[in-house]
Amino acid sequence: QVQLVESGGGLAQAGGSLRLSCEASGRAFSDYAMAWFRQAPGKERESVAAISWNSGFTHYADSVKGRFTISRDNAKNTAYLQMKRLKPEDTAVYYCAAVQQAKAFLRLRLPIERDEYKFWGQGTQVTVSS
Repeated sequence: QVQLVESGGGLAQAGGSLRLSCEASGRAFSDYAMAWFRQAPGKERESVAAISWNSGFTHYADSVKGRFTISRDNAKNTAYLQMKRLKPEDTAVYYCAAVQQAKAFLRLRLPIERDEYKFWGQGTQVTVSS
């Protein structure tokens, strides 16, 4: 089991930046692939970015490529999402998610779909004004 707590959300102007953090507690953080998802009002929760246990693999949604960067610090049990050049359409609740990949064969592939992630944080609101 792992517990996830997001922070860093808030209000930003278009073109601005925010950095989200996701602090994990519980079992070994480095056993988990981590991801960020977001959900805007009236829309389904969508993948934003994902990162493998050792930061060797990353994945980004097309809508955020070149603007967002996912990273992690296993020594601090924390994952990050650096968001730059924000757009109003980035407005959403952002969720941190984790899935355990303790076994070697699981680490050959980076999960990117919502249904592949087992543990979720409560979410943090990001609002981008035009």
